[in-house]
Amino acid sequence: MNIQAPIKHTAAEEVLFQSCEAANAAVACSEESQKLREAAVAQLRDNGFPTRRVESWHYTDLRAAVKQLSTPTGSRVPTPLLASSKVLSADTHIAGVKIEPWSADKAQFASLESDDAIGQINTALATCGSIATVEAGQIIDTPLSIENRGAHARNVVSIGAGASATIIESVTGDDGFSSDVTLISLAEGAKATYVATCEKGADAIQLGQLRVALGKDANLDIVIFNAGGRLIRREIVVLVEGEGSKLDIKGVNLIGGNSHIDVTTVLQHTVPNTVSEQLFRNISTGKGQGVFQGQIKVHQIAQKTDAQMACNTLLLSDDASFSAKPELEIFADDVICAHGATVAELDEDHLFYLCARGITERTARALLVEAFVDEAVEQIENEALVEALETRIGAWLEANG
Repeated sequence: MNIQAPIKHTAAEEVLFQSCEAANAAVACSEESQKLREAAVAQLRDNGFPTRRVESWHYTDLRAAVKQLSTPTGSRVPTPLLASSKVLSADTHIAGVKIEPWSADKAQFASLESDDAIGQINTALATCGSIATVEAGQIIDTPLSIENRGAHARNVVSIGAGASATIIESVTGDDGFSSDVTLISLAEGAKATYVATCEKGADAIQLGQLRVALGKDANLDIVIFNAGGRLIRREIVVLVEGEGSKLDIKGVNLIGGNSHIDVTTVLQHTVPNTVSEQLFRNISTGKGQGVFQGQIKVHQIAQKTDAQMACNTLLLSDDASFSAKPELEIFADDVICAHGATVAELDEDHLFYLCARGITERTARALLVEAFVDEAVEQIENEALVEALETRIGAWLEANG
């Protein structure tokens, strides 16, 4: 008989539990929601912050990284990625979009897996967010903006049958510990573009999670942009449960200084005739550490699945590092699935070619790096969005080149 001794909590974990108690006291919710929040706290007490012993956190030892826990000191308003976007709030009125005040009962808490630390933390601590429904058949031309200004936000976005919209979620902040969970569902024939930008200060810790459910013939484009922060972990969990649906994920991770950025994706294809594609481009310089974990699960019934995944990284300094772990778990026999990952330095032949034509080495390096990163966003259909992301990328490369 094996008896597992209770873990000894760190000072940061004890502060977390105190924060959970304060959050529960501040948020009114139903008995069911209260039980789910309490269950999340109980799981956190049982497990503590995840360490390398947890397989899905092997490259990001959260317990070792988080020595102190502090609430963000400011609520800096992010510069809009697109000036034409409208912020989702109770005071915003957009034809065809229903916006409800955030409440714990409407935040769609659910039972959590034992290794879902982000889900547990956010369920226990969430006190703000956005809840929006794009009504069936509505074509929303104005981008919808989610600004996570609170320490722990939970957002819910539902795209009705045949509707379409663009959602831009921005996370900023100079310091402190924060989390966000966003739930997106697309009904039959819905189409959406979801963009998540996370630009944090050098002392900030941000844990983010996107959970997606795709209905029949739904089409979702996801764009992930991460830059800065002491530690950023962003998870993308997608349930492809509608036949004929299509998912496209493009990601850019800019990792400099002492940053640690981890992107973990889990895609489950549970029905036949679905398509998914993932492309991530990463730059790691200074002492930056990057992680990409990509898992594609194809269920036995999901014949005719087409799932592709690629992760390409440039290391620009001797102290920079990047770990890539692509996985395929396939139980169907009539599929097209592939994955690939590369980690390399700048091609010296390409550098020589440009320098031989009178371009300075610094400029040549900048051109090669920017071209490498831009390839991940150039395929986005929205030209204004492409230009905005390329501007952000260029500014970061100028500051960290």
